[in-house]
Amino acid sequence: MTQVLDQLTSLLTLEEIEAGLYRGQSQDLGFPQVFGGQVIGQALAAAKQTVDISRKVHSFHSYFLLPGDASRPIVYDVEVIRDGRSYSTRRIKAIQYGKPIFYMTASFHQEEAGFDHQTTMPNVAAPEQLESQQAFAKRHLHLLPEKIRDQYACEMPIEMRSATPFNPLQPEKMPAVRDVWFRANGTLPDDPRMHMYLLAYASDFNFLPTAAQPHGVSFMQPSIQMATIDHSMWFHRDFRMDDWLLYHVDSPSSGGGRAVVRGQFFDTQGRLVASTMQEGVFRQRKSS
Repeated sequence: MTQVLDQLTSLLTLEEIEAGLYRGQSQDLGFPQVFGGQVIGQALAAAKQTVDISRKVHSFHSYFLLPGDASRPIVYDVEVIRDGRSYSTRRIKAIQYGKPIFYMTASFHQEEAGFDHQTTMPNVAAPEQLESQQAFAKRHLHLLPEKIRDQYACEMPIEMRSATPFNPLQPEKMPAVRDVWFRANGTLPDDPRMHMYLLAYASDFNFLPTAAQPHGVSFMQPSIQMATIDHSMWFHRDFRMDDWLLYHVDSPSSGGGRAVVRGQFFDTQGRLVASTMQEGVFRQRKSS
């Protein structure tokens, strides 16, 4: 496991304050606020402490209420809603400065056999043929604000390679579709729950910005405001986060200062392993 991946897995390992109450550290990725994927991954990691090990998360629905402070830890309050014969439900509240900044409802399921079908994986270039986003960032450092250059060009715990050519620093109008390969930067333990929480963390990358593509703008531009309102995810099949996964994202609609994006994760065998959906703020900032 690489050092940066070890740091990320440590970020998803929370301190237990008391039963149902946990504390997670924050990570500065160069954004104005805490990265949404961090809060999602930590909320799931907190909830799992209260669920039988035989049950894995199969879905969650979450709302972001306030921007988090990346310089401060976050406290997670887990409420046991129900433990049934096959399913367990938990509600998780993330707290900073005494205020809730995020809510999640997550459902856990004991595996069972059932009917099986899925959609088809898009036909895109293999990850071995593509440039990493880290290499792309290094080639375009001169276009980045100096204060965030180090964060964008440094080694990342999640390696990403885009099969859809786009440049957030020099945006051009293009369809609201994006295909990006994801993989953990190193070998992970076999615990499937860690793989799921890392994918939940990564699912917030390359997501909402897809909605900006038809308009020829980018979240990197100071005049554009983008922020997550809600984020939902469904886990369909087992996978490994240290193997390549294709994130196929599209945006069916934007309007009224909001945009919707949806995503599908496929493994290299074409199996659909997870689906995502998000609505977020997408608007032009008002000039002062």
